[in-house]
Amino acid sequence: MRYCKAISLTLAFFASANLQAESTHIEKSQTNSNNISSTSDSKRSKVFEEKTWGLGVLFRNAEIPFDTQANNVTSFVPMMFYQGDTFFIRGIEGGAHLYQNNDWQFNTMARMRFFDIPAEYQNEVQGDTIDLGFQARKSFYNNSFLDVELFSDLEGNPYANLSQSWYFHYDSWEFIPKISARYKSASFNSHYYALANIEELAKESIGAGIEFHAGIETRYHVAKNFYLLASFNGTLLDNNAYNSTAVSQRWQSEAYLGFAFFNDISKPKKSDLSNHGYLRLAHGWATPSNIGDILTGDTVKDEYNNQLTSIFYGLPLTDELFSLPLDIYLTPGFLWHWNSEVQDSEQEYVLAIKAYYTINWPVRWRLGLAEGLSYVSDVTYIEASEMERKGYRPSELMNYIDFTLDINLGDIFKINALNETWLGYSIHHRSAIFESASQFGRIKGGSNYNTVYIQFDF
Repeated sequence: MRYCKAISLTLAFFASANLQAESTHIEKSQTNSNNISSTSDSKRSKVFEEKTWGLGVLFRNAEIPFDTQANNVTSFVPMMFYQGDTFFIRGIEGGAHLYQNNDWQFNTMARMRFFDIPAEYQNEVQGDTIDLGFQARKSFYNNSFLDVELFSDLEGNPYANLSQSWYFHYDSWEFIPKISARYKSASFNSHYYALANIEELAKESIGAGIEFHAGIETRYHVAKNFYLLASFNGTLLDNNAYNSTAVSQRWQSEAYLGFAFFNDISKPKKSDLSNHGYLRLAHGWATPSNIGDILTGDTVKDEYNNQLTSIFYGLPLTDELFSLPLDIYLTPGFLWHWNSEVQDSEQEYVLAIKAYYTINWPVRWRLGLAEGLSYVSDVTYIEASEMERKGYRPSELMNYIDFTLDINLGDIFKINALNETWLGYSIHHRSAIFESASQFGRIKGGSNYNTVYIQFDF
């Protein structure tokens, strides 16, 4: 599986977040508890601090360096951001700090890399991949960083990066210019620039090389939690890559443009959030119906009764967005798709950012929405059958959305012991964003499951 190693690594980081210092749990003192009201919050023994987080959508446009009729390719790229004491997500990369002090970081990382070919071939080829590797970062007093990286793609083609970047902050603007050099092994160069991975296009093998890269990222704080994002990058190919039969130009440019929601930099971070961690257990049933049909109550039952069981953990990030009382969480999840007449048992891994809005009438109930990534060990029947009907090659990695509606059991039954327990319904949705995302295989469609769950806050 193309993404198995990378997803397993990333999910291992975040599924254990509740066991690590990421949660930054702080025990409430007896003095404080005496001053707190007799609501359910007074019974909690842990406090969560506000985290650095973000959720954005960007459009990527890149030149195609190969000899094709199309000169550019675009893609829609959802991005998540998170910075904890140990784990981090930075848009298209994420990882864990193995060691860090004031000057040095040693990180293990996973990073998405795009393979820029014409859009009409991207579903068949699905060349976008996730690379795994290690990074050593040296920080300097003038807000600059030197990175040394050793990476490999999932097929074992290695490369190394040497990068220097700087950080500038002026009023509402942030800038990060960067220059780098990449040493590419002969197998890496052949795979991605001689197109040795596409047998019908080329069978050429080329040597190793060093390419050079320069770019700048910028972020503009519009108001409160709303930001505009952009980046512009250029790559100068090495001689071996440029002289390969498939490549037609030495320079390749790339640009991102979009928006995101981040912490409001005009406010200090909160040391005591009103929302707390949670654990959610769910069971669901597949349906061939789309989301529109499900929301209008016109749901068709899957004739093979395919089912899943899931567990999700919620790590609080903040308790407000645009001054509204929205509880925001980082939520990793593990799902088990049960075997049936038409499929074997399969595993699914999810990493998402979830928002809840609570309505306190006549009892507490909540609306929730999550956005993130989903990876399956093998494409499920309900999804594969739709892809087959539409003539697509399915993708294990897809966009993930979770719609939820739940109600507080303590309020319903007037039992204090259930004040932090919620009963809910959710739509578990995987899709590829209407053929607009190359990293998801340029697919239109996906899968849906109607699920019921019980959620415990702590």
